[in-house]
Amino acid sequence: MPKMLGILGKKLGMTRIFKEDGSVCCVTVIEAGPCPVMQIKTQDKEGYNALQLGYDTIAERKVNKPLKGHMAKAGKDMYRHLREFPLEGVDGYELGQEITVDIFSAGEKVKVTGTSKGKGFQGVMKRHNFSGSRASHGAEKVHRVPGSVGNATYPGRVWKNKKMPGQMGNARVTLSNVEIVDVRPEDNVLVVKGQVPGPNNGFVMIRKNG
Repeated sequence: MPKMLGILGKKLGMTRIFKEDGSVCCVTVIEAGPCPVMQIKTQDKEGYNALQLGYDTIAERKVNKPLKGHMAKAGKDMYRHLREFPLEGVDGYELGQEITVDIFSAGEKVKVTGTSKGKGFQGVMKRHNFSGSRASHGAEKVHRVPGSVGNATYPGRVWKNKKMPGQMGNARVTLSNVEIVDVRPEDNVLVVKGQVPGPNNGFVMIRKNG
């Protein structure tokens, strides 16, 4: 059976643990799986090998007919989230099979993907870490403005991708090389070092590096 590459879950929150040497380690607790296999994609049929996993059960009335028919083939419940994980081969997997956190081990490095907290419309100092203008010597009502964004006659416009005020957060963020501190299969829990994108109870995807 090929090695499963990832699992789906939700961020429960942050806490701290004490290591054997007495040092403190900030960690994030993630509830991950069990995730049933909802679809098996093969090289012959779809052109690539992958497993589609489901996570977070929802009421059947909240699912439209096409998705309901698709998920019914696995013989499981209806799920809010469906995500694919590519594999080199899918032999040994079957529909409805549950993937759990025991595919990971303590000390392993993983990628964690989530949606960052939305912070609304923000200025350049908060959004792009600008230093701001001087606080004295004739500066009036310009302390947090970005300064000039234009040019001379040429090109006579503002360049694309110029750092300016705007929507901040609410974006897909992936952190690499996140260390797994503890794996608790009996509770479907992963404990990882440091922070994870998104709010508490936010949906996350955990993938093996590589």
